[in-house]
Amino acid sequence: MAITGKIHSFESFGTVDGPGIRFVVFAQGCPLRCLYCHNPDTWDAGKGKIEMTAQELVAEVVRYKNFIQKKGGVTFTGGEPLLQAAFVRDFFTLCQQEQLHTALDTSGCLLNESVKELLNVTDLVLLDVKSIDAAEYKHLTSGVLDHTLAFLDYLQQIGKATWVRHVLVPQLTDNDERLHQLATYLKRYSVVEKVELLPYHKLGIFKYEALGMTDPLAHTESLSHERLQHARDIFMSHGLTVL
Repeated sequence: MAITGKIHSFESFGTVDGPGIRFVVFAQGCPLRCLYCHNPDTWDAGKGKIEMTAQELVAEVVRYKNFIQKKGGVTFTGGEPLLQAAFVRDFFTLCQQEQLHTALDTSGCLLNESVKELLNVTDLVLLDVKSIDAAEYKHLTSGVLDHTLAFLDYLQQIGKATWVRHVLVPQLTDNDERLHQLATYLKRYSVVEKVELLPYHKLGIFKYEALGMTDPLAHTESLSHERLQHARDIFMSHGLTVL
């Protein structure tokens, strides 16, 4: 019997989740509870809007193949795709058979044999490093930093192309000392091709309202352009390529 995936939604012409124009799939279900999450409607694995096989999903992607094939590809994001590693593996395998570039956007919260098989058919990992400080990571996500760092170690071990993503939140992760600490940590990894600094925004607040939830950062302002550029300068001062 074919494995089915629980999917929240997909976007046919994404431009911010990997190189080029991409078909972006949003997985349903996530073990983290990030304070700044703008997709809280993806948390509950039991509330997936779409359930389909890898073959059915690839058939949807192929409709846009001419637009995404040359410099783009397919990105699986979340939620957390690693919770459905076997399904994403099957989907990426079919994508590669169609000569489509595959990117996995993940927090690196899980590493087992199924995830390792998935990484074998992943061309690029977009690794979300929420914080380099264990206590702050726990506060931000209710998760464990060690899992993400172990995942990054494995990516280095297998030589997997990696872009590190880091969200800058005023009064939380937008902290010069922490940014220098993270940059110092990342520059030891040759697989880290780029660092993508993402400014916190308030575009997800309506989702919390629709779900009857309180946005924990309702009173936090969006990151300023000046602070974003300052953070970029910090990472570039450590010799890292910044998006």
